[in-house]
Amino acid sequence: MERMTESAKAVVDHFGDQIVFINVMRNMSVSCDCEGTAAAPVVTPNVGILASLDILAIDQASVDLVYAMKEEDHHDLVERIETRHGLRQLSYMKELHMGNDKYLLIDVDHDDQQISLEDAVKDVVPFTK
Repeated sequence: MERMTESAKAVVDHFGDQIVFINVMRNMSVSCDCEGTAAAPVVTPNVGILASLDILAIDQASVDLVYAMKEEDHHDLVERIETRHGLRQLSYMKELHMGNDKYLLIDVDHDDQQISLEDAVKDVVPFTK
């Protein structure tokens, strides 16, 4: 995880404030998207799209949204994150001063209202095959 984070830091340091980070939390599988058709099936509800100028804030919010889902909706993904030490990437980004792990969730579909993690995931529909 550290090497991937250091690579990301080099890119962020190079491009600076010319980067916008977008995380699409849709059709999430426990597999890396690099696995293509060999990837494990989708098991997590679609949450939505996040955008930020801060790489740590957006990644922290994405992980927090996964953890805010119901146990049955996030179990497989949380298990994969934790058994592969996926949270280390976030802590290392913080150590490297790559951003801020504090954030506000703003719902652009509802007059830019600030919302909680719980509100953001309350209406997600469980994934069905």
